[in-house]
Amino acid sequence: MTIERFEDILVWQKAKVFVLDIYKNFIFCKDYSFKDQILRAAVSIMNNIAEGYEKETNKDFKKFLFISKGSCGEVRSMLYLALSLNYISNSDFNNFYTKSIEISKIISGLIKKL
Repeated sequence: MTIERFEDILVWQKAKVFVLDIYKNFIFCKDYSFKDQILRAAVSIMNNIAEGYEKETNKDFKKFLFISKGSCGEVRSMLYLALSLNYISNSDFNNFYTKSIEISKIISGLIKKL
């Protein structure tokens, strides 16, 4: 089965749920520069998957998947900072960390498949 829309890509769907969870968690964060950075990095994960897919070449798609994977790393880095600043609990950190690793691994598999 060929994927016809980026919305049908499993990792995009998982990234969307991840972004919504990040947004919900940091909605009341008063450190606006921190909040802006982690939200932008999280959104970048799903948006780069979509943008790369829409380029309609495997070469371009791979390039954007690498950017998306990098954004996963950026979110994880920000999560360590959030934990150290007591913006999130250990439980939230572990939940977000696990989800970001899962998304990163799926992206890596997709890159290899292309």
